[in-house]
Amino acid sequence: MHIKQDDLTGVEIRTLLETHFAGMLSSSPAGSCHFLDFDGLNAPDVTFWSIWDGDVLMGCGALKALSPTQGEIKSMRTHADHLRKGVGAAMLAHIISEARQRGYVRLSLETGSTGAFMPARALYEAYGFEYCPPFGEYVDDPFSRFMTLAI
Repeated sequence: MHIKQDDLTGVEIRTLLETHFAGMLSSSPAGSCHFLDFDGLNAPDVTFWSIWDGDVLMGCGALKALSPTQGEIKSMRTHADHLRKGVGAAMLAHIISEARQRGYVRLSLETGSTGAFMPARALYEAYGFEYCPPFGEYVDDPFSRFMTLAI
């Protein structure tokens, strides 16, 4: 597996992200979905990566700068053909490493509360993320869970 910064122009990554967007909307009400669309993922405060096995796209993830000391994980997604192969763990480790290199002291995320998000929450828990109150512009929502990691 290799991870590269991605400009979101490839057909493979756009298809995976469209699947990601649809999956979020099928698991939570639209008003409770906080994914970044293509424009949001291309914003100057967001760095987006894809993870590959040769020329096969396996997944993606992004890091959004919230402040000089805090970042937010966005758009973590593993392609359905590559579940349980360590793709999510590799991307999460990469994002945590990048956050440390940037000098962040905190890394946070919002994820869903329904059963569909249990594997994601388990991964974040395994890396030491703890549940926390809403951060940034988020508000309490029964469809959201907020997690944070001091780094």
